[in-house]
Amino acid sequence: MSVARITEISSTSSKSFDEAVRKGIERASKMLRNIRGAWVKEQQVIVEDGKLTKFKVNLLVTFELED
Repeated sequence: MSVARITEISSTSSKSFDEAVRKGIERASKMLRNIRGAWVKEQQVIVEDGKLTKFKVNLLVTFELED
């Protein structure tokens, strides 16, 4: 039997939502072991001076707990 935990993280990118997701998972992998998946909970764009400057995602990251 396995037990998992879910944690929420936020990540941004100046290029795309896809890159924000990739950057978020890569960074989470440095702190969490056994990541099994992630769910994009929210997407948001940041606008400055009338221009889209950043893509932001909130991710729910699932990782399996070790015995």
